[in-house]
Amino acid sequence: MNQTPYDSTVNPLTVNDLAAMKQRGEKITCLTAYDASFSALIDKAGVDMMLVGDSLGMVIQGHDTTLPVTINDMVYHTRCVSNARRRAFIIADLPFMSYSTPVVAAKNAAKLMQIGGAQMVKLEGPRIDVVSFLTEQGIPVCGHLGLLPQLINQLGDYKVQGKKPADAEKIIADAHLLQQAGAALLVLECVPAALAGEISAQLNIPVIGIGAGVDCDGQVLVLYDALNIGTLKRPRFSKNFMQDAVSIEAAIHAFHQAVKQSQFPSTEHSF
Repeated sequence: MNQTPYDSTVNPLTVNDLAAMKQRGEKITCLTAYDASFSALIDKAGVDMMLVGDSLGMVIQGHDTTLPVTINDMVYHTRCVSNARRRAFIIADLPFMSYSTPVVAAKNAAKLMQIGGAQMVKLEGPRIDVVSFLTEQGIPVCGHLGLLPQLINQLGDYKVQGKKPADAEKIIADAHLLQQAGAALLVLECVPAALAGEISAQLNIPVIGIGAGVDCDGQVLVLYDALNIGTLKRPRFSKNFMQDAVSIEAAIHAFHQAVKQSQFPSTEHSF
């Protein structure tokens, strides 16, 4: 049987595919990936997106925060991941201080896409000027609100954001501003489930949650947390999918199915 050029089982997913998934109410699955071997496993399991996260600073490099990760680190790991995937959509983080101005952001995003093979870049916070400039250059952008790990030295601790009414209203407003600036995707991290559900319902673009409740359009976890490995304590919002799995591949598949069926995250993994 001849394959058509639009056979999504062999062609990489696009931003349009992700938007269509939101419109038809299909949950979007995402795991972090940092190398070719895990990329191939995640892709084989049918996971929709892979995020090459600056979380590699902690789970790969052994740092306490994401701050030491450089753009060259991100390009290298993104290339490793993109070399092995066939279908999953690839997002790469712009690391700390790599988007201090719109022009700096564009130069670094170009590296992630041209050399790394990323299809989209992600940046933290309501950087409307940067998002607008990047999208004008044809660079797809994923926003990130709620807990912002790159601001850990300002925040002082990794804690839930948006619990106070004023803080929740700002996150909602920032989400709309990011969408208006051209962001095609939004990650919400460590915010109350009710707030994340409200934002997901209001926005036209897909909203991906991590510690943000089941009503987001999709879910992302750090792969090493989902497999219960690593040097740091597993966050409360994560789940050990290895616990009932016979293999890493089975654990990844279990995550994928749990998200698709709205079984993860449960209330115990939400705020």
